[in-house]
Amino acid sequence: MEKTDKNNPVEEMTKEKTQTLVEKTLELYPEKARKKREPHMSANDPDDAGCAIRSNRKTVPGVMSARGCAYAGAKGVVWGPIRDMVHVSHGPVGCGYYSWGTRRNLVEGTMGVDVFSGMQFTSDFQERDIVYGGDKNLEVLCREAKELFPLAKGISVLSECPVGLIGDDINAVAKQSSEELDMPVIPCNCEGFRGVSQSLGHHISNDTIRDYVIGTREFAEPIGEYDVAIIGDYNIGGDAWASKKVLEEIGLNVKAVWTGDGQIEHIAATHQVKLNLIHCYRSMNYMAKIMEEKYGVPHMEFNFFGPTKIAESLRAIAARFDEKIQKKAEEVIARHNVEMQKVIDEYRPRLEGKRVLIFVGGLRPRHTIGAYEDLGMKVVASGYEFAHTDDYDKTYPEMDKGTLIFDDASEIELEKWVEEFRPDLVASGVKEKYVFQKAGVPFRQMHSWDYSGPYHAYDGFPIFARDMDMAINSPTWKLVKSPF
Repeated sequence: MEKTDKNNPVEEMTKEKTQTLVEKTLELYPEKARKKREPHMSANDPDDAGCAIRSNRKTVPGVMSARGCAYAGAKGVVWGPIRDMVHVSHGPVGCGYYSWGTRRNLVEGTMGVDVFSGMQFTSDFQERDIVYGGDKNLEVLCREAKELFPLAKGISVLSECPVGLIGDDINAVAKQSSEELDMPVIPCNCEGFRGVSQSLGHHISNDTIRDYVIGTREFAEPIGEYDVAIIGDYNIGGDAWASKKVLEEIGLNVKAVWTGDGQIEHIAATHQVKLNLIHCYRSMNYMAKIMEEKYGVPHMEFNFFGPTKIAESLRAIAARFDEKIQKKAEEVIARHNVEMQKVIDEYRPRLEGKRVLIFVGGLRPRHTIGAYEDLGMKVVASGYEFAHTDDYDKTYPEMDKGTLIFDDASEIELEKWVEEFRPDLVASGVKEKYVFQKAGVPFRQMHSWDYSGPYHAYDGFPIFARDMDMAINSPTWKLVKSPF
């Protein structure tokens, strides 16, 4: 990929040129590391299985990675956003502090009274606990939580690395405490060292929901034919509220959200709904498959980023129901498309042709592509922090032939690609944010929307468009000298 002036378009991407860039990138490593990283980056070719990316492998030791651990996947993603439970980080204070409210999972209610997801609960392991164990402290903590927060509907216990290393039996403590306190106390053995990334933490959390939660409650009111659940939406910046709003506009009834602004008793009764709608496939596909196999609840993936994908998803969802829902879906799409076209007319002239490099987790590396394209932008490279093979299988068709596709990128790889591609925007996480901003490259933090949002559904697209325009066209960049 030849370097060009920032103000001029990059020469047309081809598979051959991108593969040359991959080879240049691998030259940054010693031979052993080069061999390990080679299968994790390639020029995209949807028609050629040879471009398949290897994923879900251990990060090369010594290579800086943006991945999270199993604990981060369990606490920060799945359990933490449930609003009416006390979520205990069992171990030293650091891990709990790091995962404390970092994803901006919005909730309804009064914090500390009937919602608790924004609070930090930890057993605060000290050296003596490493030596003598923390089981007794955990028992006391559960009693204190019940006493201090009587409106809490349950307690989750999420184990950090030392707990697994010393052999604390959180399962026994949870069982005893649940009986004593007459409330669910759910153990989650999600020590950070398990697996190769936070993805296993998602899976472990899903297993605990399967074993301790799902099927233990039923909804108070009778189940209707239009009752659905949103799975894998964590209400970042109000995303789940925006998604719920449009689903209810077409006539569906959202009975539960997993797990942003989620309620444990609604989650427990989700096995009664007629359809599970998966937004973040990576974190929740396991649970959706379990409910389909055990309870006969079908599931489908949807994408509410950008008007094109919203319309496609609404039509696909409506096709699962009767003509009444299908008719309403078309009416909703037609009405909102007028508003969305106004947004596109405003922002597309300033964003047309702008190039984006995406590197995030979950669903964003493929789901956000359509939203950028609605604004006339081009995704030149996209990759995941902790994807599996099926994530990439869904991503190849979304990317143009010759674009760069990659897995678990290191900081030096990202810097190399930004230097070569000269993107107008890097969409990544907080660990990458300041590196590229200091380099004079516009950046959006796409894990938690840079303190903005929502980005989902029709309420979210105008905010998404505004934020991308603000990032790229800010006069700030005239004051920052790029090293490129």
